Amino acid sequence: MSKKIKVDDKVHDASSKSEILQVADMVARDKGIEKEEILSAMEQAILKTAQMKYGEEKDLKVLIDRKTGEIEIYRVLSVVEDVENTNTEISQRDALLYRADIKVGDTIEDSLPAIEFGRVAAQGARQIIVQRVKAAERRKQYEEFEHRVGEIITGVVKRVEFSDVLIDIGRTEGIIKKSELIPNEIFKVGDRIKVLLYGLNKEQTGPLLHLSRTNPNFLRKLFEQEVPEIYDGAIKMVSIARDPGSKAKIAVATSDSNLDPIGACVGTKGSRVQAVVDELKGERIDIVQWSDNPAIFIVNSLAPASVSKIVMEESGNKVEAIVPDDQLSAAIGRRGQNVRLASKLTGWIISVTTEKEDSENRSREGARILKAFMDNLDVDDMVAHLLMGEGFTSVEDLANSDVADVANIEGFDVDLAAEIRQRAISYMERKKAEVEKLCIEKGVSQDLMDYKLLKLDLLEMLANSEIKNLDDLGALSTDELLDVSGNLLSKREAETLIMNIRKNWF
Repeated sequence: MSKKIKVDDKVHDASSKSEILQVADMVARDKGIEKEEILSAMEQAILKTAQMKYGEEKDLKVLIDRKTGEIEIYRVLSVVEDVENTNTEISQRDALLYRADIKVGDTIEDSLPAIEFGRVAAQGARQIIVQRVKAAERRKQYEEFEHRVGEIITGVVKRVEFSDVLIDIGRTEGIIKKSELIPNEIFKVGDRIKVLLYGLNKEQTGPLLHLSRTNPNFLRKLFEQEVPEIYDGAIKMVSIARDPGSKAKIAVATSDSNLDPIGACVGTKGSRVQAVVDELKGERIDIVQWSDNPAIFIVNSLAPASVSKIVMEESGNKVEAIVPDDQLSAAIGRRGQNVRLASKLTGWIISVTTEKEDSENRSREGARILKAFMDNLDVDDMVAHLLMGEGFTSVEDLANSDVADVANIEGFDVDLAAEIRQRAISYMERKKAEVEKLCIEKGVSQDLMDYKLLKLDLLEMLANSEIKNLDDLGALSTDELLDVSGNLLSKREAETLIMNIRKNWF
């Protein structure tokens, strides 16, 4: 086992031994960091200066005695059989001059004379000490705040620079970027300010604390401070959507049937929610009841508007909300804010339609389906209505159905059902041959012809409009596809078709 051997004839610099410890004590108290950090920084600074004097190629070591303040400078030499580097190695024969029992593998710490700091060396040493002290400060600050990420902290505005706000938080400073400030709020030097600590920076550059007043969790934490039921977990804030400074929506829930989560958040005469609104500079807040039933949650999220019904499209995560005509403005909100926040709150893409528009759309769609049955199946108006009433929406649906499904219609028997289904099959075979011929003449690609989401009538429309492949179709806007398809697609169906094709692009 190797061991270190110090040479006895050390040379110390004791002239300022008490001063060194006094300075370390003073800086440690002033900066709020450990004295050992300061002494370690001093040792590094003295080592840098010693390397300038004795040569950087030598393996040097500096120690400050923690009791006396004496500075000890050593050159470290490894004892070897054959010396290859005289700066860091010594032969065993020469090492025997220091100790009689020395052997290969030991190290010798050869004391060197003390050094005097010139102006350049002193400046370099000071710079090293300052850097180390700053690093120690940042490390202490990080340790102080790492467990407070996600909490609201309070500070005092120190200065405002280019719309960014520098705040003083005890021994630490933090910067709130303009993008993290609520629009149009103005702070002056000396103002007390609440902010959310949402992250820490471990790097040596840039602000240490990441602060925000626009983060959704800032709103969450404000409610925790004002509503004890949220703080203790009796009420849960499930989701939050914000337009900072303008409007926010929060969804709340509770497992306690005796507790009204909305009423608890509002407070007596609105006192609790008003305290949050005041802190957010007048930001309006809608509090809605969360539900694990998406349909109910979506209806609640559109408050204060009332909703007549919704049509959900689970595959595309889209929903159409049908509202009374006089509720359209409330449902959409100013510049679409209400429906946009509701979409963000629920995670569903919500579009809003009036009852009148919905009725007109259904009437047009019904008339188209009836005409298609009457023209292509050669049936009368009554039979067409019965088919549509049973849920069949196209001749293609009939062709792909079972005879038993058609025979279940009131007033139908098996023979009539079989006849109608056969007419549908025959029509589809003729139609398919005609559309395939058209597609070949128009140069339509096979991938578009085989795309499962396209019915023959729509494929025919696309071919006549020079839409020749899936990329052409995916490049269309919703309005362009609606123009091409006539009344074959609703707006919602057109949007879904385009998005499904565009998914394959990525």
